Parts: sequence; C-alpha cells; structure tokens
Amino acid sequence: MEIGAAAGRPLSTEELRRYSRHLLLPEVGVAGQKRLRDARVLVVGAGGLGAPVSLYLAAAGIGTIGLVEFDAVELSNLQRQVLYTTKDVGRPKLEVARERLLALNPDITVTAHPDHLSARTAMETLRGYDLVIDGTDNFPTRYLVNDAAVLLGLPNVYGSIYRFEGQVSVFDARRGPCYRCLYPEPPPPDVVPSCAEGGVLGVLPGLVGVLQATEAVKLVAGIGEPLVGRLLLYDALAMQFRTLTVRKNPTCVLCSPGATQKGLIDYGEFCGVADSAEAKARGVPTISPEELRAELAGPNPPWVIDVREPNEWAIAHLDGARLVPRGELADRVGELAAAPGLVLYCRSGNRSGAATRWLLDLGFRNVKSLAGGINAWADRIDPSLPKY
Repeated sequence: MEIGAAAGRPLSTEELRRYSRHLLLPEVGVAGQKRLRDARVLVVGAGGLGAPVSLYLAAAGIGTIGLVEFDAVELSNLQRQVLYTTKDVGRPKLEVARERLLALNPDITVTAHPDHLSARTAMETLRGYDLVIDGTDNFPTRYLVNDAAVLLGLPNVYGSIYRFEGQVSVFDARRGPCYRCLYPEPPPPDVVPSCAEGGVLGVLPGLVGVLQATEAVKLVAGIGEPLVGRLLLYDALAMQFRTLTVRKNPTCVLCSPGATQKGLIDYGEFCGVADSAEAKARGVPTISPEELRAELAGPNPPWVIDVREPNEWAIAHLDGARLVPRGELADRVGELAAAPGLVLYCRSGNRSGAATRWLLDLGFRNVKSLAGGINAWADRIDPSLPKY
C-alpha cells in the first residue's frame, strides 16, 4: 500500500547519515526513505495525539507535515503534550510546534493551518495531502475528518484516547471500512466526556500517537500490514492489546455503493453539540456567572449544585455549593425538590446543561445551568479558583 513513488532526486550525504537506521532495514531502504521524503501528511490537532505523531513523522523524514491547530498552549497541556514546555504557555501551539519540528529536522517543511477545521474549509485543507492523521478530541471534527478523507480518497489514520484506554485504526474507504462503518451515529453529547472533563493518563496519548505515526510511516513506505479493517484497542491499566475486525458496512451512508451522503454536512448539528446560546434555544435555561453572583447575594438565593465527580470537587468548587454527582441525581430528586431554585454547574457547562434538561423533563421549573461552568466563574468572578 504505497503512497507515491520512490522516484526523485537521490538522498544527500546528510540524509544518508540521518536516516541510516532506516536504510539498514531492507523493507525501507533508499526507496522507502525517498517515499517518506516526498510524502505530504496532514495532522489534524497538535495536542495529546498530534504532539507525538508530528515529532515522530519529523524524525522519520516525512517531507511535508501539515498541522491543523488553533489553540494556545495551556499549563494543563504539559502533562501529556510533549511538544511544549512551561515557557511556551500562552503561545500559539502552531508557532511552537513548527519551531520544535524544524529544530528536530530542518530538512522538512511544516505547513501551518491555523483555522478551525470546518465543513467549509476541510476539503481545501485536506486536498493535496497523501493521507490524514486524526488527532482530534471531539466527535464533530472526527466525523468531519473521516468524511472529507473518504470524499477525497485519502487514508485516515484514526486514534482516540479516554482515561486509560486508546483506539487506533486506518480507515481507507477505497479498500476497507470508514469511520462511519464502525460508528454510524455519534453518541449523545453528554455520554462520553472529553479528556478535559474525564481526564486522561498522561502517557496514554504518547503511546497511541506513536502507533498512529507507525501506521502512517508504513502506509507511505509501502511496508507491513496497516490496520485497514482492524481496530486496535489498548488498556493501559491491564497493559493489554486487543484487535477487532471491522468490516465495511454495505449500507454506509458515505462509502457504500448506495451512499446517500455526497458532501460534507453540519457536524455540530449531527453530533448534537451546542454552546450556551444553542442550549437556550433548545429550552435549557442558563445563568451567567454575574447573574448567579447577584442571585446569591439576594434574599432568596438558589441552591448551587455541583454535578461533577468527587475528584473534580477536590480540585475546586464554589463556596456554599452542594456536591450531587450527576449519576446520583435520580436518587436525590426528593432532596432537590425542596430548593427555592437550582443552579447546576460542572466544569464547562455541558454536563450541567444535560442535567438541567433532565430535571426540567421531570417537572422542575426553577432550574438553570451555569453558562461556562466553574471555569467561567474562575475567569470572571473568582480568579483564585484553579482551572483545569
């Protein structure tokens, strides 16, 4: 499964020295290294997965590495995002990543794509690359990357992480399944928390990212057996790998002979992702940090309910709040019914919004979700609260 040909200019003396350990492998050799040099690989996301992926692609000699990223470096990134250091906090990730990759290998080209990948920009961004590596951490972008790759005929090296577990596969609709064959529909938006909400073992994205980089190098060099039609599962706590067979879905809306989806769609709507404005439109009332502060100072303040987990409560919580983890809400409905009013909060507003919707469906009336969660409270009301 080769990407491109091995033709082109000979390897220079410096390249022969730099890549000598590759050249000693009969499966790679000079021809394989020239394929790596001439390849164009796009990495979507320069975070937990994209950091180790891009480092190893640069070290391997991938000639052009594209990076899609729009965030700045945060202190909480440094537990796992090995491209960055403490002095980089606050700097754009793309700027730092480009410096690090070129310092590692000045002979490569690093192309920056600083915009948020969207249905409007994805086709143009992916076009011209030989393959795409999915280093995203959210379902809308994951489906977007898959769909654009299928429509452009590109292999998609997929990876995902959750707490102590990881997944890796290669989706190539020309010869196997796509991501939609495995997951036709996204999970409800409040069921699978992000790493920012659920946590992740710091070394896990390093391992999963290295596996993704390995698959990319194999695809480009045309060696080995890529994970097409296979899903690799990794459990860090058990130190266990499993491989599942994934078959092409004969009724896949995107890659089957009778596919009904011919272009990109609204992925936020498809995945049910909503910001606070959308939540209001969908009937979930919110309250701003400033409005909550005013209500708490009034004569009949609401009960403030923290729906996070006890380990998150231990990091930071609002004074006077009551801890009622979301999983315990059903058992404590009678207790909450006595409140003059309820304001629910979590880290960023997603879980509290879903919990608010659930209580409203039960018949509660005076219940709201804190827009932006405790992090918004820390930003706008109490900077002494640690953010995570």
